[in-house]
Amino acid sequence: MYPNEIVKELDKFIVGQDDAKRAVSVALRNRWRRMQLPVDMREEISPKNILMIGPTGVGKTEIARRLANLVEAPFIKVEATKFTEVGYVGRNVESIIRDLATVATTILYKKAREDLREEIEQQVEEHLLDALVPTGNDENDGMDSPGRMAFRKKLRSGSLEDREIELVIKGPSFNAQVMGPPEMEEATEQLQDFFKSLGNRASSKRKILLKNARKLLFENLSAEYINEDEVNAHAVDLVEQNGIVFLDEIDKIAQSYDSGMKGGGISREGVQRDLLPIVEGCSVKTRIGTIKTDHILFIASGAFHLSKPADLIPELQGRLPIRVSLQSLQPKDFERILKEPDYSLIKQYISLLETEGLKIKFTDKAIKKIANIAWEVNEKTENIGARRLQTAMEQLLEKISFNAHELAQKHKNKRLEIDEKYVGDQLDSLVEDKDLSRYIL
Repeated sequence: MYPNEIVKELDKFIVGQDDAKRAVSVALRNRWRRMQLPVDMREEISPKNILMIGPTGVGKTEIARRLANLVEAPFIKVEATKFTEVGYVGRNVESIIRDLATVATTILYKKAREDLREEIEQQVEEHLLDALVPTGNDENDGMDSPGRMAFRKKLRSGSLEDREIELVIKGPSFNAQVMGPPEMEEATEQLQDFFKSLGNRASSKRKILLKNARKLLFENLSAEYINEDEVNAHAVDLVEQNGIVFLDEIDKIAQSYDSGMKGGGISREGVQRDLLPIVEGCSVKTRIGTIKTDHILFIASGAFHLSKPADLIPELQGRLPIRVSLQSLQPKDFERILKEPDYSLIKQYISLLETEGLKIKFTDKAIKKIANIAWEVNEKTENIGARRLQTAMEQLLEKISFNAHELAQKHKNKRLEIDEKYVGDQLDSLVEDKDLSRYIL
């Protein structure tokens, strides 16, 4: 996708923050540009990692998540505060790449199943017919026998879904979950793979409803059709060339000397130094093979209230060359968030209540008032950005949601209008009482 096309797609879900959208769209396009170059030059071009600076709830995580969805890239969001310096109890930063590898294999297995769906479903049908059509009777034997054809017709019409059949099912491969110490992830994975190799997928005969047998057979046959080694090799390449890591709350591991934050230095600067090789480019051993991190795109974000980007160690700053600042949301932004994006909050609530037969409509003035209330509560209490809209909407529609079925009968074939007065009746008292707004909104 061209950068302007990427921005256009992001606009469907995220309001404003044009600088950040442009930055990520160019970073994504640069990956495609790099792959068009000769191999020797391609290896020299490092990814244009991004540092997003802005308060919570303004769209930082959503931009990164939607970006990954656009290109079906392996994406993982991690909080920098979850990690500790090597030698201390906590998660090792290399587990980020291992988790990313798991995401990649999940994407590829899902894609492989979809590509092979028609072929696997044909085999599922034959297995079900084997269970339905008794053998030993010449009339019913054979792939195209009259008895088998009759059952095939019923099977495809869905009339046999609740019938119980006896089926020979291969047991799942033995996949023990091994729990180990935080800094022993690699040894834990090796132990888990060893136990997995012991599984012999023994077959067992069981009675089961046909509709459940269909799903079970599909999963069993998928495992036989999909080559695990090929998937793993492809997953390694997918992570190395298209992987995206979103490092949230990176400001929390910045050592701010100006603000007097002196405690926790062993963890803060240590985690930065442990992150550095991953971001710079190194090799990490994972369950699916060794992954080089040289061309994984890293997007870091933080509010930087008590620290500033310059408080990060210089080496890490140098690996986040693109800086974008995201703006705090204003009442107008809240209005647009409520109305404009695909599947906006207003559209979600209208659709949810319509499942009960209740049709509701928000007036423009009502939407404006909700936006102003959300902004005002953010200003008076903690600023949690657009997330405040969710709590405001829940409180606003609580009574309507509770009585939706009765209201649907009362307002049959009419729309229940939510106007400015209704919004005021439900929310004004909460906004005026600071303690109530803090705990309820």
